[in-house]
Amino acid sequence: CIDVAGVITPAGSPAVAISAEPALADAVCLAGARAAGARIVGKANLHELCFGATGVNAHYGTPVNPLDPRRVPGGSSSGSAVAVATGEADVGYGTDTAGSVRNPAACCGVAGLKTTHGLVPVAGVRPLAPSMDTVGVLARTVADLATGATLLDPRLTDGELVASRTVGRFRLPDVDPTIDAAVDTALLEAGFEITEVDLPGWWRAHDAALAMLFGEALIVNDDVWRLHPSLLGEDLVERFTFAQAIGPAELGDARQVAEAWRLELAEVFGAVGVIALPTMAAYPARIGEHALAPNVACAAISLSGHPAVALPVPSGGLLPASLQLVAPDHHEARLLATAASVEAVSP
Repeated sequence: CIDVAGVITPAGSPAVAISAEPALADAVCLAGARAAGARIVGKANLHELCFGATGVNAHYGTPVNPLDPRRVPGGSSSGSAVAVATGEADVGYGTDTAGSVRNPAACCGVAGLKTTHGLVPVAGVRPLAPSMDTVGVLARTVADLATGATLLDPRLTDGELVASRTVGRFRLPDVDPTIDAAVDTALLEAGFEITEVDLPGWWRAHDAALAMLFGEALIVNDDVWRLHPSLLGEDLVERFTFAQAIGPAELGDARQVAEAWRLELAEVFGAVGVIALPTMAAYPARIGEHALAPNVACAAISLSGHPAVALPVPSGGLLPASLQLVAPDHHEARLLATAASVEAVSP
């Protein structure tokens, strides 16, 4: 979904590929990597039209989860996560609209950075829901994540990389208890000063994020939906059919919720440096048994636009859990330093 000069940008969809022409130029966000002489080793597969949390792609094949090939790799940026998890690349770029970098990071046991909304230029990147679209980074380690972030936009790592020592622990309901325990253990072992925080607006924000996601996705993909519905996967047909019930009034309401939600989070960030919660409430589902609903742990943060990091932490089982850290706007450096302090004691 990110333009590379001379190559088409099909966004994992035959409905786009059928009329796609090779990009005349790179997406703006690739300028830093090009200037540094980074070698682009390939373009990665993804969930069709960036519109799904599983990363399953029936058209071009599903990137194989290296932790368990029977499980979903997470989406939408599934191929980028698998490429870095398997060592095919040091850094992967992807988009995160409602969790599309954080989901595959959690599923594949790698680190992922969702950037502050509006910071990294999206010119040359296929949109999904412009009010929440961001470009992010995936890597095996926090150090590689920081390298990728610097190449993506040097503002992401500007200033001193100082970890937060104060963490607000937010508890989602119905989280797998093993995952919740792994998150708690990782925070305790890193020596943070932990405060339990309540976010009463979370579920309202989650619902508003879904309204924004589906409503804007239908607007952005109106031509695809009208001209080539038979070329879309079944899950995309289901999503666009659902989205037809979301109109201007619902989008307006979602934007009002977003404003109130940012104010609620600002009050919390007045007392703690970062907010911590699981990246996913459950371990990745098996292919064929996965739900279509977006990840309940990520969409609300996308509505606020704040940056977030997903980081694997030991869970005592065959699969790692994933810790999500959220910071105020433009505090990616704080997130990376805080994630590095967790990684140092939870390798």
